[in-house]
Amino acid sequence: MLALSPLWISLKVALPATIFTFVLGICAARTVVKLKHGQAVIDGLFTLPLVLPPTVVGFFLLLAFGKNSLVGQFFSQFGFSFIFSWQGAVIASTVVSFPLMYRTVRGAFEQINPEYLYAARTLGMTERKIFRKIMLPLAWPGILAGTILSFTRALGEFGATIMIAGNIPGKTQTMSVAVYTAVQAGDRESAFLWVMIIVCFSFVMMLAMNFWTSFQVRLIQQKGAAK
Repeated sequence: MLALSPLWISLKVALPATIFTFVLGICAARTVVKLKHGQAVIDGLFTLPLVLPPTVVGFFLLLAFGKNSLVGQFFSQFGFSFIFSWQGAVIASTVVSFPLMYRTVRGAFEQINPEYLYAARTLGMTERKIFRKIMLPLAWPGILAGTILSFTRALGEFGATIMIAGNIPGKTQTMSVAVYTAVQAGDRESAFLWVMIIVCFSFVMMLAMNFWTSFQVRLIQQKGAAK
């Protein structure tokens, strides 16, 4: 019988990672869009985890959160370590999925008609209110798409996760790590089952995103026809 702990661990990791990515991605996108200088450099740094091999990302995370790092030494005073823990897997999934959220949201912000923002400033709205009342609602389809992409990426993360969190059954063994373990053990049946679960999760999320996008397009077209 297939143990379901990798499924629960994957969800336990992917959900908080998506929340962190959601907040950080929106903040980062807003910051980069507002920059007048150094935008290319900052954008390159934020996008770097997307193009680097996951194991390289995991290596940098080991340097940043390992027992010999400043962060690791600080938390070790409280008897806690990110290494070989599900919290470490959350960090890995957040870092790897962050560029997807950031790039998608940034694209959504850049597609907003700047005349709306100029008009709001002319009316005396603060930048914070403009962001909350105008930018977020207009960019919401892109934000939702980025959130779904980030969740599916976090759900299937492997390379960085196994570097920092390891492969501990019932503790840090996610579905993607379970696939690797099953293949290494020659258990192709279990590997196939976990692969199908991951594929089904990802496909359903992609379907939801496509349906939502199509709905938004139809809604915009109907509003345009009504005018």
